[in-house]
Amino acid sequence: MLVRTSSADETRAFASALAGALRAGDVVLLSGEMGAGKTAFTQGLGAGLDVPGRITSPTFTIVQTHDGGRLRLHHLDVYRLEHLHEALDLDLAEMIEDDAVVVIEWGDAVAPVLPHDYLEIRVTFPARDPGDAPDRGPADDERRWHLRPVGPRWGARADGLRAVLAPWEDPAC
Repeated sequence: MLVRTSSADETRAFASALAGALRAGDVVLLSGEMGAGKTAFTQGLGAGLDVPGRITSPTFTIVQTHDGGRLRLHHLDVYRLEHLHEALDLDLAEMIEDDAVVVIEWGDAVAPVLPHDYLEIRVTFPARDPGDAPDRGPADDERRWHLRPVGPRWGARADGLRAVLAPWEDPAC
């Protein structure tokens, strides 16, 4: 599945819509360049889960837990982990079994140790037109979100995800 957004607000709206399809125990792995919109996505997801308060990236704390919404949200940023075995120390399996949704920024780094199915979301910047100014251009706020269900839990829900995400589907694909 391929989704396109053209602003941070649109990214939040797309993630909020996706939140409606989430269930306790779901894991969402986010990957992409620095500044690609992973935290904006998680803010939208939190809003869609009715999580109160502000969601910021847990870059230095690594894990933030947000209670009070439809589901608890564990938000991880594993950018600062230097070794894969450090992910095991985070008790990911316990968080997943916690009747919560787990969102992991830089999640591709910990995918090998996940004990569960997950939804992989890779965010990229569309190719820029060679005529664009080097510091600004029409693609500055555009993002492509590549969603890939991994495992039977997510594979069985792929058609439902497509329906939820149809308003943001990339017409180029």
